[in-house]
Amino acid sequence: MRRRFPLDQILFLDIETVPQAAAYKDLDGTSQQLWEQKTQGQRKEEISAEDFYERAGLMAEFGKIVCISVGFFNFDGGRTIRVTTFHGEERELLKEFRALLDGHYARAGQFLCAHNGKGFDFPYIARRMVIHGLELPDKLDLFGKKPWEVPHLDTMELWKFGDFKHYVSLKLLAHVLGIPSPKEDMDGSMVREVFHGQGDIDRIVEYCELDVVTTAQVLLRLQGDGLLSEGEIKKV
Repeated sequence: MRRRFPLDQILFLDIETVPQAAAYKDLDGTSQQLWEQKTQGQRKEEISAEDFYERAGLMAEFGKIVCISVGFFNFDGGRTIRVTTFHGEERELLKEFRALLDGHYARAGQFLCAHNGKGFDFPYIARRMVIHGLELPDKLDLFGKKPWEVPHLDTMELWKFGDFKHYVSLKLLAHVLGIPSPKEDMDGSMVREVFHGQGDIDRIVEYCELDVVTTAQVLLRLQGDGLLSEGEIKKV
């Protein structure tokens, strides 16, 4: 990569989402009907709308955000990445995240970075903010912006190198780039059960924060920078 992005001007982020209701049967009749219509073209004939509901967290109309983890570099006295998480009631965590974007990250030249952020995280956050009646921060309001004015970085897009059909998971990309894999006791497919079944938000937060650090590590590798050591990763 010829272009090097200024690390101290990037907010790395990741979100974890779950279905709004614990189970399909908990939806009202209208929501069940709309879910069936929404997913009709995605389900195989043998898969019912109820069975497919485990994927509802992937759609902003039927899911919700349970945490947003963010990371930012600091170079005072050495390089570190500082990681924190917004979690709790969705509307409140979105307000807190918006306040961050409207504050320090409102300045021109500040970027948001996520893996598959353009295809998932950024639009999902924006849609949930609109649903809750929250004004979009400038960093998420793309209306009228030219492509080069959009302050979004996407490590998956950077890895595509112009190949529009290519998809790679964060875990696979980290593996092929030689980024040490953190010890994880869960993956994305487990978030729904851990939240609705176990109510263990702390476990989800830890998983989300690990993905933020891994995303930052991927960008470091793409730019030819040295990887972060454990001592350079700080939770705040």
